[in-house]
Amino acid sequence: MHRRKLLQLFWPALPVFPQYLETRGEAPWVPTPDEVIDTMLRLTRVGPNDIVYDLGCGDGRIVIAAAKNFGARGVGIEIEPELVAEARAAAKDARVESRVEFIEQDLFKADFSRATVVTLYLFTRMNERLKPRLLNELKPGSRVVAYQFNGMGDWKPLEVVTTHNHPVYFWVVPDPPR
Repeated sequence: MHRRKLLQLFWPALPVFPQYLETRGEAPWVPTPDEVIDTMLRLTRVGPNDIVYDLGCGDGRIVIAAAKNFGARGVGIEIEPELVAEARAAAKDARVESRVEFIEQDLFKADFSRATVVTLYLFTRMNERLKPRLLNELKPGSRVVAYQFNGMGDWKPLEVVTTHNHPVYFWVVPDPPR
């Protein structure tokens, strides 16, 4: 039996624990709540001209919402093959498979330089590791949004939304120093 299906059998008996899936990566997959996804995509002003990258995309829900609700294109990076397959199936069900793609890859090795928006729901230490790449590889004006964990050190968010259980942090990649 697939680990996720097995875990779901026990969730009703364990309401205090969030739903999650252990992965081969550095963090478990925890689904981002729908209302948080909406906040993340609205905060970054996602639109039809955007390419949204979700690093550690799990079942693809953020990328799919960006395509379905905002007309954006999207790329999800996920290390777990089962979750990539699930994301592709969900994109097909949502009829956005022509606007999104899902890549089975370690997010630290992924090329996300085409992104105009990057979404993160990763541990602080992972965001810390990604920060130099975000600042150096994304074009100035690209937007970055993270749920629950900051980790960007001296790169202060332009906005922090605190209407959910955990904060949503928003940054814009600055022009390079002269």
